[in-house]
This record gives sequence, C-alpha cells and structure tokens, in this order.
Amino acid sequence: MKRISLFIISLIGFITIFNCNPSESEFRLPIYTPADLDPDWVDLSLKNSTDPHVVDNFEFINQNGLVVNEKTVEGKIYIAEFFFTTCPGICPTLTKHTKKIQNEFINDNDVLILSHTVFPEKDSVSVLHAFAEQHNINSTKWHLLTGSKKDLYTISRKGYFAISYQPDLSDDGFIHTENVVLVDKQRRLRGIYNGTNVHEMNRLIEDIYVLKKEYQL
Repeated sequence: MKRISLFIISLIGFITIFNCNPSESEFRLPIYTPADLDPDWVDLSLKNSTDPHVVDNFEFINQNGLVVNEKTVEGKIYIAEFFFTTCPGICPTLTKHTKKIQNEFINDNDVLILSHTVFPEKDSVSVLHAFAEQHNINSTKWHLLTGSKKDLYTISRKGYFAISYQPDLSDDGFIHTENVVLVDKQRRLRGIYNGTNVHEMNRLIEDIYVLKKEYQL
C-alpha cells in the first residue's frame, strides 16, 4: 500500500508536468495540496483541502545549538525528513542516502536539509552533534533538529504529512516514516520520496535540479 501511494504521487507529478505548457513542461514539478496526498498522511484538520499547502512557521535547535526557523529556509529549496539517532531500522539507510544529497549540493547555497528527531527526550543538542561528527554531516548544509515533542510532531503531521502508516495519532503517538519531502522556496510541497530506496532518492536529486530551473525562468 505504501509503495502504491508513492507511485500515485509520482504519477500525479508526471501528469502535471506533461499537461503544462510545452515550453515550460520540463521545468515544472507539481505543487501538492492535501487533497492530492494519501488520506492516511493528512491531518484531519486539513483533509480534502485543495489549496496549495504551505508549511507553517517553525523554530527548532540544530546540532550546534543554533536556532533554525522559517527564516533559515527563506529563499531556499530544502528537504525535510524524520529520524532518531538510536534507530536500528530505516535510519541508517536514510542517513546514507541523505548524505548523497548533501554531497551533491555541498556547494549550492540554495539547497538545505532538515532532519527532525522524533525522539527529543534522547536526542539532545550534544547527542545530535556527536551523530553529525560520526557521519560527516556538514552543519551549514544539513541541520539535525530537536525541540519540544509537541512542536516536532505538529510539524510532522500538519507541515510535511510525514507520518508512518498505521500511526498512533494520540498526542504522544510515535511518528516515524521513511518519507522525505521536497519543499520549495515558498515552503510548498513539491515531492515525496521513499528515503530508503536508492532510486527514489536519485529521483529526488533530479527533481531538485528541475526545481532549481523553475526559479531560473
């Protein structure tokens, strides 16, 4: 079911591109609304909305103890994902694949990566800093974020719709997903990818270049 849903999202993007003006088609990614997405991902307060979704303002702390908020990503293309440092399952693969994005755009000031912990009780600033050093994460390109559990879970559910299948939607429900979200300079959702799938992450890299071209028109 999960793979089918991501396939449908990819298909929406494909159809959107080829229904555009031919002179612009190769440069356009879809702008997603909540109604475009798998209903299981969308918070009840936003279900069926057909307005382009814009991520709300936010504020978290990165691995260097610095504030990262909506001003940090102003005028940037960025990807958003969720992890925790002691995760033995999907996170090592997700981290490995995300490093490809870091390395691909290491000298590109227009592209950032935001990785949010889903386990802030454990993932303090010092823990995130050690994790970043262990994995050669560049802190100017890739922010490992912590903060209050409420704020982290709210932006996951209502900002990026990055929730697990069969999630616990209680206030303390645990959120963990392999989905990686591509966000444009207006904080609109432009793509969702399986971060554990190397082909999906290669497509994400290609889509970042497509999105960059859109801003050059």
